[in-house]
Amino acid sequence: MYAYLKGTIEEITEDNLVLEVGQIGYNVRISAKTANALGNIGSSAKIYTYTLVREDAFSLYGFLTRDDLEIFKKLITVNGIGPKGGLAILSVMSADELRFAIVAGDAKAISKAPGVGAKTAERVILDLKDKISLEDTLVPKESGVTTALSDKETGKEKNEAIEALTALGYSAADALRAVKQVDMTGLESVEDILKAALKYLY
Repeated sequence: MYAYLKGTIEEITEDNLVLEVGQIGYNVRISAKTANALGNIGSSAKIYTYTLVREDAFSLYGFLTRDDLEIFKKLITVNGIGPKGGLAILSVMSADELRFAIVAGDAKAISKAPGVGAKTAERVILDLKDKISLEDTLVPKESGVTTALSDKETGKEKNEAIEALTALGYSAADALRAVKQVDMTGLESVEDILKAALKYLY
């Protein structure tokens, strides 16, 4: 219903934001990470929203980025993960950290969220692993980044570098994080990417 709300912060708690828009105060459910990242009372904020309509409730869930909103929408498709569970997961990990965990099969990281047990975390991985690609975790969110490789080639080269790192004994999650931090400018081979990624692992 609402793509986003832009207004003045009136109240913030660990799980709720009151945002005044056009002299109307909207209650918006938020994650702890979002609460910590918001400005002070009286400052302005733009919140991307998900609207949940039920017979007994009309609720808004808010996020600081479209990326967080999109991963939340994927999370709530998982059986056993409702909006409350989705916010709980995003309270302990960022959207990218969640993608890393899903791709790497790291149920332990996901189960750190309050109310999310090991079985539920495994279900998140099982249900979303085909909806989260390696490219999603590697492609920078910022636009206008120039590299020596095309987008298609970059994904292939990075994938091979990750496979090489895991063969060296690093976990898939650590390999993903290291490769993502590599500045691709001027890099022309898997070996170049691998050498650059190893610097982040030492």
